[in-house]
Amino acid sequence: MLYKGSCHCGKVAFEVEGKLTTALRCNCSICSRKRALLWAVPHGTLRVLAWGDDLGSYTFGNHVIAHRFCRTCGIHPFAEDISEGSERSAYVNINCLDDIDLGAVPMIDFDGRSA
Repeated sequence: MLYKGSCHCGKVAFEVEGKLTTALRCNCSICSRKRALLWAVPHGTLRVLAWGDDLGSYTFGNHVIAHRFCRTCGIHPFAEDISEGSERSAYVNINCLDDIDLGAVPMIDFDGRSA
């Protein structure tokens, strides 16, 4: 299924292909503060459609995940594994997807604070 999403103001827009069966609720310091619910997908299934100068990036800790955000509205629509290799992942914040029933998506708690 093709899902479309964006930040709040729409300057960062994307689409992702896949089957949304579960999402992660991570308790690391950034995900818990922004209340992200993350859907892990192969990096190649995420297509960023609009970003211009509005797509910011933030890394911390071991600097392997780039947390992307809109510089205009501040929303974090996705993150990306920035390691080298073909097994890269993207982490879509399902709160930023259009027409999603969040109550119907099973959540898995992930202990990112200890990782």
